[in-house]
Amino acid sequence: MADHTIVNLKQVEDAAGQRGVPGLQARFARSALELENSGITLFDLEPEFKVPWGHRHESQEEIYLVLRGSAAVVFEDGTAELGEWDAVRIPPSVARSFQAGPDGAQILAFGAGPQGDAEMIQDFW
Repeated sequence: MADHTIVNLKQVEDAAGQRGVPGLQARFARSALELENSGITLFDLEPEFKVPWGHRHESQEEIYLVLRGSAAVVFEDGTAELGEWDAVRIPPSVARSFQAGPDGAQILAFGAGPQGDAEMIQDFW
């Protein structure tokens, strides 16, 4: 039998809901998929929702793909507008956050690297 794991991302526990963050769903599937060297997260942002923090990584490169809606990815030195099926690669050291567009956004994030190397930035905005 093949060694694989199948998970429906919509059935992964909503970490943002657990932490009482209204307007955001965040389904971190690294553990559910038994990933060792990568990660995947499904984010659902309500219209105009601004993620209240930013983050960067020590060594994990990330790719964000907008599945539905639109969003602005905000960096320390500017922003980029993303529409459906736009993808952005962000190197580890670059701080980032997101704000959903007028119709909200569904974003799929992929990361490659160790778990737990994120630096959270509470006063990003």
